[in-house]
Amino acid sequence: MTENDGPRILVADDDPAIVRLVADTLSAAGMVAVACGSGEDAWAAFSRDAFDLVLLDIMMPGVDGFELCARIRAVSLVPVIFLSAKDEESDKVLGLMTGADDYVVKPFMPRELVARVRSCLRRASYAATAVPGGMLSCRGIEVDRAAHIARLHGEPLSLTPKEFDVLATLLEARGHPVATRELYESVWREPYLASSSNSVMVHIRHLRSKLSAIDSDQVFIETVWGVGYKIAP
Repeated sequence: MTENDGPRILVADDDPAIVRLVADTLSAAGMVAVACGSGEDAWAAFSRDAFDLVLLDIMMPGVDGFELCARIRAVSLVPVIFLSAKDEESDKVLGLMTGADDYVVKPFMPRELVARVRSCLRRASYAATAVPGGMLSCRGIEVDRAAHIARLHGEPLSLTPKEFDVLATLLEARGHPVATRELYESVWREPYLASSSNSVMVHIRHLRSKLSAIDSDQVFIETVWGVGYKIAP
């Protein structure tokens, strides 16, 4: 397989058996897996080469998955999936708040892993190419889908792809409430499940925090109880 055969996936895990399994699974699905056994090696590889998606274990010595994800998010919007034996809700929430796009619990089924990876790649591709409309603006918030730029009062907002799409979807509703199910299916492009509301809630919380870091005197995103969310009037 050459490097041009498929999407390039960076895999970081300190368990050699997991690395081999993930690399073999992705390769069989037509992807190019670049395996690293530590967070330090993965960061060096990410800084050196271009990747379409990153798969990270959480519990790695030295630079763990959370820190590595934060480093990546500071410089890139590449999709990130955590692959971890830690299945506590608090770990999943922390992973999403750090900037991850998905969270897969070990042990995993190879077909599920491939499906999750392909889903993230599709969403990233959609965010990069499907850019309807022009500049969206409300209450000092500006979102340019075509340029993938978001600002508040002229200051740039550093958003993950999902945060960007959530904010754009709310702005497109022009002050009307957007149902949680509609928001999830529009941004995640997956069927809504009972647990999906948690993903939306985490991203809304993260968005509010980033908006508040620039302007803490206003509430920009309101919760419409029993419905969803809207841009506050």
